[in-house]
Amino acid sequence: MKAAVLYETGRPLVVEEEIEIPKLKAGQVLVKIHFSGVCQSQLMEARGKRGDDPYLPHMLGHEGSATILEAGPGVTRFKKDDVVVLTWIKGSGADVPQTQYRKGKQIINAGGVTTFSEYSIISENRCVLLPEGLPLDIASLFGCALLTGAGIVTNTIQPDSKNSLAVFGLGGIGLSALIAVGLCECKTLIAVDIEKDKLDLATEFGATHVINSSDEDPVERIREITGGNGVDYSIEAAGVVKTIEQAFQSVRKGGGKCVFATHPTDNEKIIIDPFDLICGKQIQGSWGGESNPEEDIPKFAKLYRDGKLPLEKLLTHRYSLDQINEALNDLEQRRVCRPLIEFRDHHA
Repeated sequence: MKAAVLYETGRPLVVEEEIEIPKLKAGQVLVKIHFSGVCQSQLMEARGKRGDDPYLPHMLGHEGSATILEAGPGVTRFKKDDVVVLTWIKGSGADVPQTQYRKGKQIINAGGVTTFSEYSIISENRCVLLPEGLPLDIASLFGCALLTGAGIVTNTIQPDSKNSLAVFGLGGIGLSALIAVGLCECKTLIAVDIEKDKLDLATEFGATHVINSSDEDPVERIREITGGNGVDYSIEAAGVVKTIEQAFQSVRKGGGKCVFATHPTDNEKIIIDPFDLICGKQIQGSWGGESNPEEDIPKFAKLYRDGKLPLEKLLTHRYSLDQINEALNDLEQRRVCRPLIEFRDHHA
């Protein structure tokens, strides 16, 4: 099969043509990939921003849609020809953490789910049946961006119409969060980014205020908007030290909460004022929006079918597997919200 392989962090991925697919172990399925999203965390891994990588060379990609070609021993939740969403967030079923592929004598490592390849061996607990009426391209967002962004809103924060909320960073996760907040009809919904087109999109998704943080201080502006108090909640989805700090500073004293969805480069630290914590401000990280894939994917799919999640607007750029490095570069340069890798013959 063809697959993109990371041989050295900080260097381009290599698209290999003749990778051998090993036999399935108990609890694994073999799938044909249709679409794969490209996530910020995968970019960080490729660029070496997660520290030492003991698994090189290895394959990447952790959100996508696929058709099952073969189910291994002990797999009970899926069968041949099932169409599935692939996600890094663990569900039920066997948990098989790794697979080893080969190209000649070279061993190529892979985790429980990888999607930058024509075919992939996936752990049973990283698959969810594709809900009815969910297109295969949109389904790729359900593996990470939507579960994390919208999950923070529906599972972690659970705001209501009386609350005010700010979203920092309008990539796939941030925009997914913003769309989900829009469904809660919060009285004040503020979007913060440095790209005008993403801020324009945020307005379409229900933001009552937008802030270009390259032009003005978002913390001061948020305090202005909220009468000096700060917002009830902030969601940080840029994974940058400065914006995590700003998102925390922007919440009100006496119960305001900042939730951040991704982390900065390895060894970078955030600095917060301990007095803010004493005054009742809260900060927490989120692991995949605290989502349960088997429950949340059907729930979000229904919202999509009902026209309440306009996710098509996130998928503005499509790439072939041979263009994987272009996709990573475009994501790094903030040219796209969520790059989508499209494989030929993807109709299930």
